[in-house]
Amino acid sequence: MATPATELDVDGVKVRLTNPDKPYFPELGKDGTKGKLVEYYLSVAEPMVTLLRDRPVHLQRFPDGITGEEIYQKRVPQKHPDYLETCTVTFPSGRTADALKITHPSAIVWAAQMGTVTLHPWQVRCPDTEHPDELRVDLDPQPGTGFAEARTVAVDVLKPLLDELGLVGYPKTSGGRGVHVFLRIATDWDFIAVRRAGIALAREVERRAPDAVTTSWWKEERGERLFIDYNQNARDRTFASPYSVRKTPIATVSTPLTWEELRTADPDDYTIRTVPEFVAGRPDPWAGIDDTAQSIEGLLEMVAADEERGLGDLPYPPSYPKMPGEPPRVQPSKKVAEHWDDEGNRVGD
Repeated sequence: MATPATELDVDGVKVRLTNPDKPYFPELGKDGTKGKLVEYYLSVAEPMVTLLRDRPVHLQRFPDGITGEEIYQKRVPQKHPDYLETCTVTFPSGRTADALKITHPSAIVWAAQMGTVTLHPWQVRCPDTEHPDELRVDLDPQPGTGFAEARTVAVDVLKPLLDELGLVGYPKTSGGRGVHVFLRIATDWDFIAVRRAGIALAREVERRAPDAVTTSWWKEERGERLFIDYNQNARDRTFASPYSVRKTPIATVSTPLTWEELRTADPDDYTIRTVPEFVAGRPDPWAGIDDTAQSIEGLLEMVAADEERGLGDLPYPPSYPKMPGEPPRVQPSKKVAEHWDDEGNRVGD
């Protein structure tokens, strides 16, 4: 028999919770139910809201648990509780959507009630959704590499580079095999500039560790190296938020860490079972992230230097319109030079 629906008081807001005993992470037994997921999000709601405040967020939902259907939801339903707020975002296609805007812990608990396992925030804050306030670095292991390699590159290559540039980055586990590093930046630049700054940063990491890192968009060229996914700084690209649960059998959590903690971290140590006590037992390593809106001028100078070397833009994801200065979106093994013009267009199209 299903457990009756209940009402939770979330900082003064009533949030309805249904089917709290539904299995979401079957391998965890009683610790892997919908109710336990909601309990987890309640335990980390304060730091989550601080980091997500006023951000448009997409929802990765599993209404029947992680073994069931996955729904990636970008729009808040027209019929939704009055306590929710929304924010209009514009996609590369020009279409718009009213996304969930995080302003209160009740929004996070409502999302979990709707079957959301992972929250995916934009790198902007409402109402200015055209100018990112975060530059994000995604160290994405490719086949033959894993978290150990991502951790090493983050600590031994990326962190010293950021120090040289006078930039402060905040690392977290991805909840999987990767590492994410966020830089809070001033909102003086648009998506195109921030993405190009991210490419320049990634290319310098690649130059310092060419056997370990690649910026190649094409999988056939990556080999057993970490891919720095520079396109995560493009419009409408999203990361798992800090403190978000991931779709893994043990319900791992994308966990903010200090650089020293990252040096010896194991992503499987951070789960919905362990993170609440871990967070409560130490100072918040990301507490100062909003203290400084950093400039990316130094990175844009690196963009200009790369262009002088003949290194221009890199491909966008296939869902994007053709962008100015973008190279051809065709994998190298299929490209025949005489079939393409200097603008990256197929001859005859």
